[in-house]
Parts: sequence; C-alpha cells; structure tokens
Amino acid sequence: MELRFTAPCIFGLEGLCANELRFHGIENVSAENGRVIFTGDYSTLAKANINSHYAERILILLAEFEVHTFDELFENVKKINWEDFIGSSEAFPVKGRCLNSDLMSVPDCQKIIKKSIVTRLSEKYMLPWFDETGATHQIQFLIFNNKASIMLDTSGSGLHKRGYRAQSNDAPIKETLAAAMVELSRVRSNHFVTDPMCGSGTILIEAAMKALNIAPGLNRYFACEKWKCMPADVFERERESAREKIRTDCTFRAVGYDIDESALEVARRNAELAGVADRISFNKRDIKNFVLDEGFQTVITNPPYGERLLDVKSAEQLYKIMGEKFLKLKGKSYTIISPDDDFEKIFGRKADKRRKLYNGTLKCQLYMFFK
Repeated sequence: MELRFTAPCIFGLEGLCANELRFHGIENVSAENGRVIFTGDYSTLAKANINSHYAERILILLAEFEVHTFDELFENVKKINWEDFIGSSEAFPVKGRCLNSDLMSVPDCQKIIKKSIVTRLSEKYMLPWFDETGATHQIQFLIFNNKASIMLDTSGSGLHKRGYRAQSNDAPIKETLAAAMVELSRVRSNHFVTDPMCGSGTILIEAAMKALNIAPGLNRYFACEKWKCMPADVFERERESAREKIRTDCTFRAVGYDIDESALEVARRNAELAGVADRISFNKRDIKNFVLDEGFQTVITNPPYGERLLDVKSAEQLYKIMGEKFLKLKGKSYTIISPDDDFEKIFGRKADKRRKLYNGTLKCQLYMFFK
C-alpha cells in the first residue's frame, strides 16, 4: 500500500528535513512551510521515524480537501478508508486546530470527525459501538484557510524525545533544533566540538550522535508499533539497518562547560543514556575563563538570554564576553543562537552567515562565524 506522509518541523528546518529523507532513499519528497511531504510504505514510515533528526513527528496524510460546512467535513472524512488502519477494538481519539477558516470551533470539529469515523467503521465492522480498548491511533486535523488535512500520528511522543534526556536544566534546547545547529555547523566524524554553556548537554550529545551516525530514534518506540495493521518485523528491520550504520572508528570528541555542577551531572547522565559518554567530557568552568584549544575546533552554543534565564543586561554582558573569547582564528568556527537583534553589535563582529530559526515560539537568529 502506498501511503502519503507529512513530517511537521520547526520553521526554518524544512530543507534540512527534506534533504535527510532523500538521503535515506525516501521518494517524492517536497518541502512546504513547516512540513515535509513524502510517499512510501510501512517500511518508509519506520525508516523516517527512526532516522529523522529534524522532523517533529511522522503522520500519515490520509486526505486533504476544501471545507466550509460541518456536513462537508463529515462526508469527506467518511470517505477515508479508516478500516485499513483502525481495528475493531482499537482507540482513535481526535485532536486538531482550526485557523482562519469558516469552521473555527475545535471541539465541534472533533465531534464531527469522530462521529464520521464511527459511522464508517460501524458499517465496515457491523458493530453498533466501539470499546476502544486496544492500541491508540491518534487522529489529527488541521483546518487552515478552509483546507482540511486529516492525519494519523505514527510517532506518539514527539521525535525530539530521543530517549536519552531523562532530565534537563531550566531552559533546555529542543533536540531537533540542537541537531539542526550541529548540521549547519557541518560537524563531521573527525571534529572536536565545544559548548561553553552546555546545560544538560543536548547540543554535544546531538553532535556525537551525528558524528557516530547513531539514528536519533534507535532507542525508543513509536505508537504505530502496536497497531494491528503494522507488519510485524518492519521496525526491527529498520532498527537493525540503523545499528549496522553506526560508526565506531571515528575520532570525534567533545567537551562541555557550565557553571552549574548539577546541570553537568545531568549532562553526564544524558550522554550515558545516549551511548556517547566516552566521546564527551563535562567540566565546571565559567565563560569568563573560557580558553580555546589548539587545532581545529567547532564551538556551538545556546547561551541563556533575557527571555529564558537572564535579565537582558546580563545576557548582553555575556555576549560581550563571548566576543572577547571567541577569537577570529584559522580552524575555529562558532555557531550561536540568539533572539537578540543586536547580538552582532554586542558580540563585536558581523556573522559570516545568519539563518532565521525558531526556539519554541521565540524567533531567533543562528549566527555563524567561520572565516
């Protein structure tokens, strides 16, 4: 069965997400605002869930249609072959969003979609009601500009939840965003990476996983694995393929610094859970005492700033110190994410490249210095 999928992602990461899916041999990939569309079968579904560094989740895109009334919504949803996915005892909760459309009541749309699915399945299974005690099929809908997208979530927990971050500091960076910073910094298997304000270690762990080619979803499970319609061995085959591709011969290493010893303890534990503890060392050090190492070095960091942990004045003082410590030297590159429009001015020099990204709902710039 050929399926159509959508992979929502952080705004600004669509190109990275699409290129990664293509790299894994996935077909008909196209990037749109905030999502990537592609096609394939259940093996494709497993491959995308296990290997995607940048997608937030993988959804089966069941239908898209124009809608203005509840009757239109009901009839179009009823046309979908729900019985191909949902067994007679399986659960199918509905959630979604309505934006700038004639239908703007989310609870009403939920009820109509649920009623439509129940009507279809009742006819197919000859059942008057469903106890929904089996595996969960989370149905999602988006009605935007009077266009409805009806989807089935295969991931369960968001794909940023790799399984290694049992704990985090007060303002952790999302794993998918950290992975994007690593990729945009061009981290490879022979790199030495440093994060002078590492917090719970997410950036360095994502860098190590990238360098060692450890699939981000290798050590977690996905909601669709419990579905009756899912072929029994499809996920295990993709996991085995991912395990075979792990690199153990690379020279990658990393070091993280922070002023908070409790954060460093969390970082060490997270690195152990991710299987990369032997590649990263974590030490207590203030940014004021930061010293560059000899040779090639890639510095990637998500400094605390006004909206997160520090007042604006303290954050700006931090940027100034970074500008003094992150010297313009051959073999050194620096990648810094910040929402401050005056960052370059305070840091002391213009970035060689900038890229707009979102840290949650906060619009940021990724500043890259490499020349």
